[in-house]
Amino acid sequence: MKQLSTLAADLEGRAATRDLISYNDLASEFGQPRITPENWHSHPFFDPFGAMDDEDLVLTSINKRTIIGGMRKSSAAIRVSDEEKQVLGEWLRRGKTERRLAERAKIVLLAHEGKTNEQIAKQLETRTARVSKWCRRFGKDRIAGLTDAARPGKPAQYDKATEKRVLSLLDEKPPKGYSQWNGNRLAEVLADVSRSQIWRILRRHDICLQRKRSWCISTDAEFGPKAADVVGLYLNPPENALVLSVDEKPSIQALERAQGYLRLPDGKAVNGYSHCYKRHGTTTLFAALDVTTGLVKTGHYPRRRRREFLDFMNEIVAGHGDREIHVILDNLNTHKPKNDRWLKSHKNVHFHFIPTYSSWLNQVECWFSILSRQALQGASFTSPGQVRKAIDDFVEAYNPKAAPFEWKKAVVFPSAPKAKYADLCN
Repeated sequence: MKQLSTLAADLEGRAATRDLISYNDLASEFGQPRITPENWHSHPFFDPFGAMDDEDLVLTSINKRTIIGGMRKSSAAIRVSDEEKQVLGEWLRRGKTERRLAERAKIVLLAHEGKTNEQIAKQLETRTARVSKWCRRFGKDRIAGLTDAARPGKPAQYDKATEKRVLSLLDEKPPKGYSQWNGNRLAEVLADVSRSQIWRILRRHDICLQRKRSWCISTDAEFGPKAADVVGLYLNPPENALVLSVDEKPSIQALERAQGYLRLPDGKAVNGYSHCYKRHGTTTLFAALDVTTGLVKTGHYPRRRRREFLDFMNEIVAGHGDREIHVILDNLNTHKPKNDRWLKSHKNVHFHFIPTYSSWLNQVECWFSILSRQALQGASFTSPGQVRKAIDDFVEAYNPKAAPFEWKKAVVFPSAPKAKYADLCN
């Protein structure tokens, strides 16, 4: 084996003439076996990231650069698994990925292709040392090694316990004289927690204390079977059968109010209507939405009773003969009496009831929303007849362009509000 001093002098000469040494040349100098595909991963001189840990080889800075340069030109850099390659590819495709992470992902993927540090640095217009660093970090810690290491800094003033205290306080009653909490009020009670930290915690959990919503939660014990029955009709309607979503919109008011626009001080023109209005009666609308085509059939009645509902259903049945008809309904008492003689006398009609307080499962409610926003909201009517005319005109314009609503959820669940804000810490 060549003496260390002799090898050092030889390496100095090679560095001066830019005659770089390869892995196997170095192995021969030390009397070690050559590097082969079978033993490369366990060979004592092989370091795919250009940084050797053997103290005997770190002779001088010049010699180290000489050895590294020669070895990097004759070796594949790193091996990336399919799972790691998928993660790195997602980093590059995602628009919100930090630029530094995207650059590190590029370095690793280019090294996986067999490019040297110098080639990667030239392609990415960066330093070779940076390429070597992130290849080395990836080889040691894989994907986790590409993130920034923890840096020393000011000790954290707040911890998880502080977050728990803030959220737990939200579950208690606010101070006397107030109906709800806000950030400043929380800071006054928690004197050792700053306002900034309280708002930081609220933002982290996306809590808006001033925003209130109302809800109606289904308590139907048979929610699962009923919802599955209705969703099944949406996703896979029976062949050659008519599937209808039926409901009524009662007490639509005929309101007369002044229409026009106002010119604001900044020059903008705002279209609108007067806050004051005059009532001219109401009308009730029955509607049946064909789930498979999106077509809508309507009926106008002065009231919402069982007789009006059956009259509307008779019109539907008369238009389809003996065809099988599946009707999706809510649980209103006019739809499901204790002894439904009408349903028994119409064997081709099948009623499917949605769970209680789950009107969002009835597709015709979507159409009612479209009708209100596009034909009724803000309009002025002097009689219920004008309201009916406006609805009929809208249906006449809607049906030629009608398309079915696309139901995507195969499984639906009842939701319930969380009891305590403190549970967000779990």
